[in-house]
Amino acid sequence: MTQYDPKLDPMPGSGRPLPGEPVYTETVIVRRESNTGWWIAGGLAMVIGIAVFWILASRATTPTDDTEARLAEAQAAQAVAQAQASADVAAVQGQIAGGQQSLALARADAARAQAEAQRADSEARAAEARSAPPAVVTPAPSSGVAVITPTSPQP
Repeated sequence: MTQYDPKLDPMPGSGRPLPGEPVYTETVIVRRESNTGWWIAGGLAMVIGIAVFWILASRATTPTDDTEARLAEAQAAQAVAQAQASADVAAVQGQIAGGQQSLALARADAARAQAEAQRADSEARAAEARSAPPAVVTPAPSSGVAVITPTSPQP
């Protein structure tokens, strides 16, 4: 069995495939355009235009003396609030620095007190050793080993 069809025109350029040649197909997908992006951009442009118009229109009016005075009062109140906040921050930082300095001094005092306690302890032991009576060494009669006995009475 062959794949040759005698009804097909084997002439190249006639639009019909020749026997044994591959057949190519092409798929075309048509997508409809969406205008959503343009609508969003247009709406955004309108909002920006209205905002610019609003700013320019509100700026065109001349402020009265009353509004200028209110503005100056508001700015002065804001400056006072900022100065108070700065003073509070400085006070807290000063307290922190003072606390750190106090902690360092307390540590130094504790180390000095510990050194003095050790010195006093060693002096007390030395004084105790000097005040103790001398020990008497007596030879043991049976074993020949020396026994050390203190001269102070034992309880």
